[in-house]
Amino acid sequence: GKRKIHYLFEDGKEMAEEYDIKTGQLMSRKWREKNTLGGSGKWQVEVGEPTSSLLGALESELIMESSSNVCTCLLQPVFMRKDTLSSFQWRIRNLPYPKEVYSVSVEEEQRCCVIRTTNKKYYKKFSIPDLDRYHLPLDAAALSFAHANNTLIITYQKPKEILAAEEQLQKELKKIKAANSGDGDCKTQ
Repeated sequence: GKRKIHYLFEDGKEMAEEYDIKTGQLMSRKWREKNTLGGSGKWQVEVGEPTSSLLGALESELIMESSSNVCTCLLQPVFMRKDTLSSFQWRIRNLPYPKEVYSVSVEEEQRCCVIRTTNKKYYKKFSIPDLDRYHLPLDAAALSFAHANNTLIITYQKPKEILAAEEQLQKELKKIKAANSGDGDCKTQ
């Protein structure tokens, strides 16, 4: 049910994306670049579930205690991006305060969004790389937030330029044949 696309750029950077085959929605995007010795660096997750630095690839598959059994006061907030077709969306789990405590704003000079709490318990700055890649300005009117189930949900409506570019990308991706179908252009060494 997923389509994986792997990009190799001339500057040595790599990008891997996963799309839902039925909806065409972006499920994850990761970036990696060469380290100082020329080897592959670690993947940096831009969209999707963050990988835990404490768990290795194999350990993450093992059985672990349910998060509902753990005291929420011990849990660190988990910041992740999960986009929808019409908006960029970030979720911050393990934030138990009521909605009135949060303030989400745009810092146009620094090209980022800022989350603050009135009780000074949480502060986070984050950028929107998609807007930076298209050299688009931040729009405070496109930003909104909600809070439910100890999760703060921040939504930024995608500008029409990005929606048009994503639509064009989906058309191009549909033309690509899958590598495992035997007809693809992807060659291995």
